[in-house]
Amino acid sequence: MTITRLTAIRPLLCASVLILSTVGWYADANADTGAASPAAVAPGDPPGLHAVTTWAAGVQSTTGPTTGQTVRNIIHTSVGGVGLRLKLSNVEGDAPVVFDAAYVGIPDQGAALVAGSNRRLTFGGRSEVTIPPGAEVLSDPLPGRVPAAYDLAVSVHIAAMGQVATGHNMYRTQTSYLSTPGDHAADESPQAFTTPITRWFWLAAAQVDPVPQVGTLVAFGDSITDGYGSSVDTNHRWPDFLAQRILAEPPPLQLGVANVGISGNELLRDGKGASALARFARDVLDQPGVRTVILMEGGNDIGAGNATAEQLIAGERELIARAHAQGVCILGATQTPMEGSGYYSPEHEAVREEFNAWIRGSGEFDGVIDFDAVTRDPQRPTRFLPAFDGAGHLHPNDAGYQAMADAIPLSDLSCNR
Repeated sequence: MTITRLTAIRPLLCASVLILSTVGWYADANADTGAASPAAVAPGDPPGLHAVTTWAAGVQSTTGPTTGQTVRNIIHTSVGGVGLRLKLSNVEGDAPVVFDAAYVGIPDQGAALVAGSNRRLTFGGRSEVTIPPGAEVLSDPLPGRVPAAYDLAVSVHIAAMGQVATGHNMYRTQTSYLSTPGDHAADESPQAFTTPITRWFWLAAAQVDPVPQVGTLVAFGDSITDGYGSSVDTNHRWPDFLAQRILAEPPPLQLGVANVGISGNELLRDGKGASALARFARDVLDQPGVRTVILMEGGNDIGAGNATAEQLIAGERELIARAHAQGVCILGATQTPMEGSGYYSPEHEAVREEFNAWIRGSGEFDGVIDFDAVTRDPQRPTRFLPAFDGAGHLHPNDAGYQAMADAIPLSDLSCNR
């Protein structure tokens, strides 16, 4: 199948409306780090372009859709680029999943899409793709330019599936949509998408070819990285705020940000998704262009798994070694306060403090991000600062997530390895 070349879309100054051509979308070249004019840049041109991840999700087993329905996943890019490719995953599925239609467009209001923006995705030139259990597929590149910090709607129609879906449980941070029965992937109308959902289904990553000198930064962690407790549909997780800071910087700092946090995830044990040890290769080292990972795991191991500091340190040392073996910079983040939550006890607090002391003082990471120091109450350091205290006294609110992102030294994000 031949894909029609996409033409330019240019933001109106001082307005949120975008002018669309009748055949597709591009971004203004100035929207993503000063790349060449989109008319002169296509996938594969010029030499020096390379894939990076502009959006990602940590995948896990989940339920919800059934054969014959259409899922419309709403996502938000970090860095911009050309040649958009979407990765669909069935790594947790119990049977092959078949998609006979997949599209990507520009969200308008709710499940509605901007008229004329929805574009068919292909896989090896075909509109239908079958993904075996345990496997992932990457779509063919779409001609055209995707802007930085931009919402996209990825719609897939399920022709066949098993009992278990692969997806990401977002816990009310982003609204996506599930349709009534039928193939509605190409629909720009919201009419069939009657069920709002707070999960992404089968969508694992979005990749682009950006300007040269751009790499991928992976935020790897649990619910605090996942953004639990942040305002719905605002992209107020700390990795989102960090992506905004990075975009404001001139090259060569530019990095795509892949948030693969999973709520409830543990460093040492499988549970809410595979353990950090088990998924590190897939979710971090296999990301195209990966340069840096920010590691924040261990809170659930302490609060739910009764892990010791020695066990957590051994687990993180393994991840440090695996990152360094592939030349990836790894930054360690301290664990934020727990008092007031169901995870707190004097014994758990002692483990948290010992673990944090090792993260700060061991010198084994390429850099340290002290999220604990940023978010704690100076008058009672085992608790969140009230202005940052969000869900269950265990997670920050929007202001806390912003403060966490603001505390990350940007100079540490591209250590020389």
